[in-house]
Amino acid sequence: MRITLLGPAWPFRGGIAHFQAALARGLAARGHDVSQVTFRRQYPEVLFPGRTQLDDGPPPADLPIAAQTMDSLNPLSWTRTARHVADHGAEVAVFMHWMPFFGPAFGVVARRLRKRGVRVLAVVHNAIPHERRPGDVPFTRFGLGASDGLVVMSDQVRDDVEALGLEAPVEQVAHPVYSGFGDPAPSADARAALGLPADVPLFLFFGFIRRYKGLHVLLDAWAEVRRRVPEAELVVAGEFYADEATLRAQAAALDGVRLDADYIPDDRVGLYFSAADAVVQPYVSATQSGVAQIAFHFGTPVITTDVGGLAEIVPDGEAGLVVPPEDPAALADALVRFVEDDLAEALAAGVRRERETYSWDRLCEAVERLAAR
Repeated sequence: MRITLLGPAWPFRGGIAHFQAALARGLAARGHDVSQVTFRRQYPEVLFPGRTQLDDGPPPADLPIAAQTMDSLNPLSWTRTARHVADHGAEVAVFMHWMPFFGPAFGVVARRLRKRGVRVLAVVHNAIPHERRPGDVPFTRFGLGASDGLVVMSDQVRDDVEALGLEAPVEQVAHPVYSGFGDPAPSADARAALGLPADVPLFLFFGFIRRYKGLHVLLDAWAEVRRRVPEAELVVAGEFYADEATLRAQAAALDGVRLDADYIPDDRVGLYFSAADAVVQPYVSATQSGVAQIAFHFGTPVITTDVGGLAEIVPDGEAGLVVPPEDPAALADALVRFVEDDLAEALAAGVRRERETYSWDRLCEAVERLAAR
């Protein structure tokens, strides 16, 4: 099939862009003719919480961008985008939906494409956002309401889609493992490259720092972790999107916390996950998480909270540990248990078994089934 993916692609960066690139590669490997259409302007700068929306690295040679036409705030660009996709022969258009903000743009493009005979699908990363605002529900209903099929990746998102009253058929598959950040490196080599101590328990918090990701809960727990495991180290690797001054002050008052507070380029992501004994996701709310799927690729156990679909990804006691959300004492106990019970290797073996179920082929097959209905 001729398939066009619509969402963030180079030069835009971030987790959804990584996901779309991996999906494009997966569909192309199955013989489809795949192109990508992305934004001229994704967010207006006033609404973007980070330093830059753009990747300063070179474009991926195997993922040509068919067009950079869409402006999230310019309705004329929505018409041009739909015309471009249809005129270039797309049979299926697949939108990445992760924020209600894009609902008006995606909804208009989708409706125009359907009038031109293009089948419209959406991969729904979040149906209801983590940080809610007025207009979220109607924007999401409009954005997804013209879809011929929806792909979801957790029970939570499926429930949210049903609560919105969307009538399109739904395919649910597990969020695939990210493999685009290189191969795992020996822990000692990764720690040396990052300037981290070689022989201490090392925990990693990774990704954009927003309130719902619960770094404040982890920092609340950390003093107790260090009291019981004085040699433990925590690395926070990611760009602040919220609460920077408060969290920096909180971290500065603690021992054994290193802030690498910047966007981590793709060629260094693997170093952090290879260096860590475990990834910590103390989320206050969630649907699913791409961070857990990066950890699985690198064979790194995950200590997470029981919110959204995270416990679906991380079986407790098999590939990681699961604790209640917003409970610093329970989180501290889990981190200490991980060290004192020497769980690293057993849980890493569980991660290696578990990741075999998280295939991009399964996601591609879901897209193919919806496209063929």
